[in-house]
Parts: sequence; structure tokens; C-alpha cells
Amino acid sequence: MERAKNRTKSTVRSKVEHVFAVMKLKFGFVKLRYRGLKKNATQLFAVCALVNLYLARKKLLLLAPA
Repeated sequence: MERAKNRTKSTVRSKVEHVFAVMKLKFGFVKLRYRGLKKNATQLFAVCALVNLYLARKKLLLLAPA
């Protein structure tokens, strides 16, 4: 039972950690400057949108008309 729980946690963690790795390595979202909550939130949302596009790029390219 404990092994099954750990396996479930591990699969979820690996999916989530991959997204944060892309966010940090590809888009340089490592440190935040103190610019205000609204500006930091806006930058975070923009980076999240870019990460979603980056991770879905292969599927999007297959759907694009030639």
C-alpha cells in the first residue's frame, strides 16, 4: 500500500517538476526582482503561458496547416 502511494506521488511530482525546470532553464525565471506584486504576477502568468506553448509545440506544429 505504501509503495503504491509513493509511486503515485512520484509520477505527479515528476510531471510538475518538469514544468518548473522548463520555466527556469528555458525562460530564466529563477529569481524575482522586487517590482511589486502586480508586475511579478503578470510576469509569472506570461512565463506560464510561454511554458505551456513550449511544451505543446510539437502538437501545435502537427495541427498547423502547411
